[in-house]
Amino acid sequence: MAKQRFSGLEVSLMVLFALVMVVAVAMVVLVATGEPGTIKHDSGSDPDIVPECPSIPEGERVDCFPDAGASRQKCLERACCWSPLNETNVPWCFFSKNHGYSVVSESKPDSTHIEAKLTRMDAPSLFGADIKDLTFYAEMQTENRLRFKITDASKARFEVPHEHVQSLSDTPNGPLKYRLELIQKPFGLKVWRRTSPEKLLFDTTMGPLVFADQYLQLSAKLPSHNIYGLGEHVHQTFRHDTNWRTWPIFTRAAFPNGGTHNLYGHYPYFTCLEDTSGQTFGVFLMNSNAMEVTIQPAPAITFRTIGGVLDFYILVGETPEAVVDEFTKLIGRPFIPPYWSLGFQLSRWDYGSLEEVKKVVERNRQAGIPYDVHYTDIDYMENNKIFTYDTDKFAGLPQFADYMHDKGQKYIVILDPAVSTGQRINGPYEALERGHAAKVWVTEPDGVTPLLGEVWPGETVFPDYTNQDCIDWWVDEISRFHKEVKHDALWIDMNEVANFVKGGIKGCADNKLNYPPFTPRILDDLMYSKTLCMDAKHKWGDHYDVHSLYGYSMVLATDKASKAVFGTSRSMVFTRSSFPGVGKYSGHWLGDNSASWNDIKWAIPGMLEFNLFGIPYIGADICGFFDNSTEELCTRWMQVGAFYPFSRNHNAKGFADQDPAAYGFDSLLVNTSRHYLNIRYTLLPYLYTLFYKAHVNGETVVRPLMHEFYSDSETWAVHKQFMWGSYLLITPVLDPGVEFVEAYIPDAIWYNFETGVKITERKAIINMHLPADKIGLHLRGGGILPIQRPNITTTYSRLHPMGLIVALDDNKAASGELFWDDGDSRDTVSSGVYIHYQFSVANDVLSMQVAHNGYTDPNNLKFEKITVMGVNSVPALVLVSDGNVVITLNESQIEYDSSTRVLHLKNLELELGKNYTVSWEVKNSVNIDCYPEEDEDQAKCEARGCIWELLSSPRCYYAENHGYITSNKVETSSGITVDIDRNTKFPSQRSRSRDISKLRVDITYLSGRSLRWRIFDPYNARYEVPIHLDLPAIPETDETKREYRVQIHDKPFGIQVIRKETNEIIWDSAMPGFTFSDQFLQISTRLPSDYVYGFGESEHPTYKHDLNFHKYGLFAKDQPPGYKLNSYGVHPFYMALEKSTNAHGVLLLNSNAMDVTFQPTPALTYRTIGGILDFYMVMGPTPEEVVQQYTEMIGRPVLPAYWSLGFQLCRYGYANDKEIADLYRDMKAAKIPYDVQYADIEYMERQMDFTLDQVNFKELPALVDEMRAEGMRFIFILDPAIAGNETKGSYPAFDTGIEKDVFIKWPPELSNDIVWGKVWPDYPNVTVDNSLDWDTQVELFRAFAAFPDFFKNGTAEWWGEQIKDFYKNIMKFDGLWIDMNEPASFVHGTVGENCLGNDGLENPPYMPSLESKLRGLNHKTLCMNSEQILASGTRVKHYDVHNLYGWSHTKPTYDALLSTTGKRGVVVTRSTYPSSGRWAGHWLGDNYSAWDQLLKSIIGMMEFSIFGIPYTGADICGFFNVADYEMCLRWMQLGAFYPFSRNHNTINMPRQDPVAWGPDFAAMSRDVLNIRYTLLPYLYTLMYEAHVHGNTVVRPLLHEFVTDEKTWDIDRQFLWGPALLITPALDPGVTVVRGYVPNDRWYDYHTGKAVGVQGQFVDMDTPLTKINLHVRAGHILPWQKPENNTHYSRLNPLGLIVALNDEGVAYGSLFWDDGEGINTVQNGRYLLTTFSVFDRNLTSEVSVNGLAEADRLTLGVVRVWGVTEEVSQVTMKVAGKTDTTLDHHYNPEIQELQFDATSLSHTIEKSFTIIWTKT
Repeated sequence: MAKQRFSGLEVSLMVLFALVMVVAVAMVVLVATGEPGTIKHDSGSDPDIVPECPSIPEGERVDCFPDAGASRQKCLERACCWSPLNETNVPWCFFSKNHGYSVVSESKPDSTHIEAKLTRMDAPSLFGADIKDLTFYAEMQTENRLRFKITDASKARFEVPHEHVQSLSDTPNGPLKYRLELIQKPFGLKVWRRTSPEKLLFDTTMGPLVFADQYLQLSAKLPSHNIYGLGEHVHQTFRHDTNWRTWPIFTRAAFPNGGTHNLYGHYPYFTCLEDTSGQTFGVFLMNSNAMEVTIQPAPAITFRTIGGVLDFYILVGETPEAVVDEFTKLIGRPFIPPYWSLGFQLSRWDYGSLEEVKKVVERNRQAGIPYDVHYTDIDYMENNKIFTYDTDKFAGLPQFADYMHDKGQKYIVILDPAVSTGQRINGPYEALERGHAAKVWVTEPDGVTPLLGEVWPGETVFPDYTNQDCIDWWVDEISRFHKEVKHDALWIDMNEVANFVKGGIKGCADNKLNYPPFTPRILDDLMYSKTLCMDAKHKWGDHYDVHSLYGYSMVLATDKASKAVFGTSRSMVFTRSSFPGVGKYSGHWLGDNSASWNDIKWAIPGMLEFNLFGIPYIGADICGFFDNSTEELCTRWMQVGAFYPFSRNHNAKGFADQDPAAYGFDSLLVNTSRHYLNIRYTLLPYLYTLFYKAHVNGETVVRPLMHEFYSDSETWAVHKQFMWGSYLLITPVLDPGVEFVEAYIPDAIWYNFETGVKITERKAIINMHLPADKIGLHLRGGGILPIQRPNITTTYSRLHPMGLIVALDDNKAASGELFWDDGDSRDTVSSGVYIHYQFSVANDVLSMQVAHNGYTDPNNLKFEKITVMGVNSVPALVLVSDGNVVITLNESQIEYDSSTRVLHLKNLELELGKNYTVSWEVKNSVNIDCYPEEDEDQAKCEARGCIWELLSSPRCYYAENHGYITSNKVETSSGITVDIDRNTKFPSQRSRSRDISKLRVDITYLSGRSLRWRIFDPYNARYEVPIHLDLPAIPETDETKREYRVQIHDKPFGIQVIRKETNEIIWDSAMPGFTFSDQFLQISTRLPSDYVYGFGESEHPTYKHDLNFHKYGLFAKDQPPGYKLNSYGVHPFYMALEKSTNAHGVLLLNSNAMDVTFQPTPALTYRTIGGILDFYMVMGPTPEEVVQQYTEMIGRPVLPAYWSLGFQLCRYGYANDKEIADLYRDMKAAKIPYDVQYADIEYMERQMDFTLDQVNFKELPALVDEMRAEGMRFIFILDPAIAGNETKGSYPAFDTGIEKDVFIKWPPELSNDIVWGKVWPDYPNVTVDNSLDWDTQVELFRAFAAFPDFFKNGTAEWWGEQIKDFYKNIMKFDGLWIDMNEPASFVHGTVGENCLGNDGLENPPYMPSLESKLRGLNHKTLCMNSEQILASGTRVKHYDVHNLYGWSHTKPTYDALLSTTGKRGVVVTRSTYPSSGRWAGHWLGDNYSAWDQLLKSIIGMMEFSIFGIPYTGADICGFFNVADYEMCLRWMQLGAFYPFSRNHNTINMPRQDPVAWGPDFAAMSRDVLNIRYTLLPYLYTLMYEAHVHGNTVVRPLLHEFVTDEKTWDIDRQFLWGPALLITPALDPGVTVVRGYVPNDRWYDYHTGKAVGVQGQFVDMDTPLTKINLHVRAGHILPWQKPENNTHYSRLNPLGLIVALNDEGVAYGSLFWDDGEGINTVQNGRYLLTTFSVFDRNLTSEVSVNGLAEADRLTLGVVRVWGVTEEVSQVTMKVAGKTDTTLDHHYNPEIQELQFDATSLSHTIEKSFTIIWTKT
């Protein structure tokens, strides 16, 4: 072909045409992509952008190629990272750091709003049309709800027009439970839970924000894998699989066959259980566009949606249920269904005729199946046209509802949305015509032409329910149809919306709505598959945006129709397609399942999820919709379906009948269906109440186990069991041919619902036997369920009497509710036309209290039967009271089954709507363990004459009259004496321990507030504790002055102590099991409440004891603290609170090995293996008075030297004296307050007492002298064991000990040798090989060691001589630290481990619950047969006095310290016993560097406070293991408020002293220790008050606020005395601490500002630099400016902090002496002054003025908090002097007045008055 040539004109025209085309294309692009702010990217890569790939775990990759066809080239074109793996489910192409948005501006209009502008970072597009500029908006809507929205900054986009969800106008009512953090570049956000520590809940920084016109993506890392929700799909498990699962969300008519495809509803909402705390949060994306959600192993979640905006709601809750509450508050609370709709229901598609329907109805009536509702599916219609019926096959349909109503049943019809375009058989289709006229249809894109599709009737149009005209038409059509065919409710189906052709009959246009650039992984991968074209038009917008709202809008319209048709009758709607908020109006069923064993399983996760979604009226088609159901499957499905909230049997066209009666009247299926439906109907009042609670509180009805037992991780993935509310556990059979089901039984008491028998298992997986006719039903202890006698329909059952089932819990308590109305009227809750009962059981009294009474039932209902499960014995008496009249039930009304322990109260006439109490007097027989050893069985139990019962706790227990019987009771004005004899009807308990059959009991009324009772053998003297107690010289004989009375129970013997004022029994040992044998003594007592504190020394996880059968051993041992491990000391003392808020204390003065066992009754059992039972009780009545009275008895605490309140440093393992010198230098340089330095055993020569290592510590004495000259103090360690292998004459301590016979030996009849042990001392001339195992090292290198017997008078003298000689000749010291005095030994019993003598002492007949008890009592200590000699000369076995060794060691050490130094000093001991505090303080032993030890140290200090040892603390930062920076810092802050404040760790661990961590740590340590040193005058005054009055120093909150029961459980906070509240951070990562502000006025110590709240828990900001301190109003705290040590701080003027109360009043005191003199208090050499403020006058009053002139203090700065008005003048008045005006400053913001008297040099032993005058 010849080449064509163009003319110039042609060329010009072509150029012009080309330019026009360019402009046209540009315009098309602009129109297609939106505003100019939209960025249009081509598919090529930007060569200048190199992906910056993060180094992250595979589980954190965020997919950059969610569409198909990823390759390396395509990935890099998106500037993403390509890294293929051998797993295809992990993204190979993932986002680089190049993508995302940046924050360009941020503003906070107020405290609850954040706004930001975002701009897109320069990176290639994934799918084009990225939006450059975005707006971020966050609303802190409530304390628990955060909303944030991201949208186009310049153009409005589609947003869901939700009927209920609105932006709030009010601000949150309380502090936010969350914190939102914005990350600037790339943009991200973090949502933190404000807890202690803060938890990161939702972190979007793991992936970029993508925001294009049709592709929006946000990823977030989550705190746990416990993810639930998202829908609607078939999730085969309730907890999500986080291994790269992608779930599409887009409403679709599809079969729920187990795939991952999208189903009927649209739920972009999930919840996440964070951990065992139960704390949970929910995330809701308010977006209705098609989307997919990917869950990945990080764990993390990615939302990808193709339209709308990103409108997220984050909901935080303390429990999973709390999050459901929050979600339903947001979207709308669930409706209360009509009562009849909770009955069983029958349906099928294609009965064929009305006659067939009636046949089914009749046969199920005849079979006696409880059943309320029948349905007809679309086959009732004329050719499937809605609003018609088939006048041939269903000719009598208009009368069918009446036919059902005649028998108390209901009729429901189905309606689909699609309307046929065809005519009716006999004329026009009027509903269609009226719809045409009103223009109600969804249209084609032109907005005019109705879109045509095809559904059941053929060609159809589709109503647009977003159009008000359509809603009006729909309401009208339903009203018309109801007049024609009466029905009771509406079932709406096919509203996804379903269409049998793709998009429409005409097809769909090729545009970006029908074919978006990215299609989520929806079924068929086609947007308009089985639905409408995406460009179809609704009033709300394009079908593309509102498709998933179709069912929602139809529900809203149908609800309006229901209200128009049924008026005040409630009726109901239930729908197949749903969206969040539908539950406010409708129920839902799980769609067109099949008759398969898979589908019966999958229904449970589906029901659980829809309860999360706010649709509790939920169920699955029982027996399956498609396919023929086998009888076995249908039987099992009828059993479980009886417990679906929506319980309907429904199946499809062409399949066999599966209604129950179809299987035959005598079939197993009919019988078991009838049985379990009767149970359902019995429980309908309970179920109905659950729906009320869902409606009012947002609670779930069907509930996963993890919602109730979230602290048990075993429940987190349970999905084959479920609960009704909190109390009914349902365990179905879900597999063929199965009679044993693996079931989880959570940690509670459970009763078999059908038998009432308590099952023995808890917190265990069991094989539950469920034969063919059974499903597992169990009631949880603690629940009260309202019931009603069932009938064939709810119409008739509602006429029947009601009842209650009470299931008692561990504490014999229970609670429950009943909601009752007429069951049919609308809005009964809002109008108040209902009855609401609150039920509770406590102390054998059932309270039935009407909380609301706005309804009178026309049937005059009564409660006729009450069943109580878990009653231990038949009641002697049952009383019923209505508040006016008390009725005693007769025998015919009381039925008790002793085999099941179920009490039935029958033939009651308790009127509904009235208050009642029902009380049963059961002798509260506490089952006391008759076989506390671990090898119990029935034969062994019964051999002891005890009762064996598998269902009991314990299984083996004493008969009620086991024990002793009283005789010869003599009562005098000073006490009671009783002889008691063993009840010989019962055999001896232990053949190796001789019973003592005759005993005497002496009860002495010591004083008006104390008493003693001794139980002993009057014929044979037994060992008694050789400790002198300070008891009143004369008993209290005046009965009117005693606050108690004592009663003796005769058979079995027991003592009852009753507080007169309240008539409370506070000690009651009238219990079976009292035993007194030679080596086993046991006594039990009931306790007046669950609040018991004390018993030690053992690590307790809480200050308040857990009484749930916990046992603690008491036996002194070298045992580092651990859960339930007996440690260093023995304190058989407890304090108990009474229900009246009074307190008392009990001491068992017995030093033998023992254990104590708590029971939830509540009760306590002592078991000891020797001595006598010598009890002392002090009556309080306040907790603080209990300690005062106790220490008055055992001895007041020692007053420590002032310097010992300073900070102290120690470690085991200083290499040499230079290391100590360097530490001292560094601490001084860092200016950290510090008073005491220690040396552990490394300073000794080969770890031998009273020696000095001349190689490594030669210069230590000089260093000590140097430090002491600078005001420092030194303390050395001394262990009791003395090395015995030295050359004679070379080790005086041993040589003189031999001469004076001070060491423990064998009894003479066994041997004259020393009982040798081994401890730290090494043999001479050995080199220790530390690479060998410990036992080998002990054998090869440790010397023989002898243990001084400190009971001997000569031993104390010898010990004092050694200490004095060391002080004079080797090294000076100021205090002594005694360790290893349990006593500890590294061999068991003795060297060679062969204990001589009676093995029954080493391995007694009963071994208490001790650490290593199987090794015998001599494990890590001396042989129990060793002999010790008391000061009286009495010879005793170490068996009896072992626990006193540390006690006996302490006083000689204290006496030696005083006599050696001539000063008070301090002794710190490890092993203690009651009265050890008279001479020493205590540290809590060899703890661990672990976060939990911080809390446990508080508990330990509070316990030792009530034990009378206030000078206590724990090794700060931990002794064992490597400390963590943050933990050590938080521990330094806490430890700054230990009375004994010492940082100490072990050998071979890194240093952890404050200067070891760097300057920041040192500075923060300095700051908090400066606070301590500032407050030392206050702390010293508290120590004085402990010494003189017995007050506590570290004080539990309950001691000051005992009437506030919230304080009874608080152990994460403590007080210094009455006035300083310490709230430490105890967990990692904490920046907010939850603390309680007791019911008083409090000031922030750091700011002086009043906190403004009281009597509530608050979140306290706690940055790393801070510990929260609060000063109590009404108190005055003395203080001094801190210095490097107390030598210098004591020279500073005295300041005062005056914290005024609401009346402007405050009080305080100061004790002051020379700080170290001996007996300064006893000799009056001190100052005691009190301060008070009243009416703006600060006055001092001197009580004692014996202070030497050199120790006098001058008055300095006074800070007065709570001064509400400006002050014009401050004047100081002193007798005999001219009034002086003081300089002052007033800060109105914090209301602080400050003035300074320093310049006056006024010494405070002279009284003064300071007056401030208001302006």
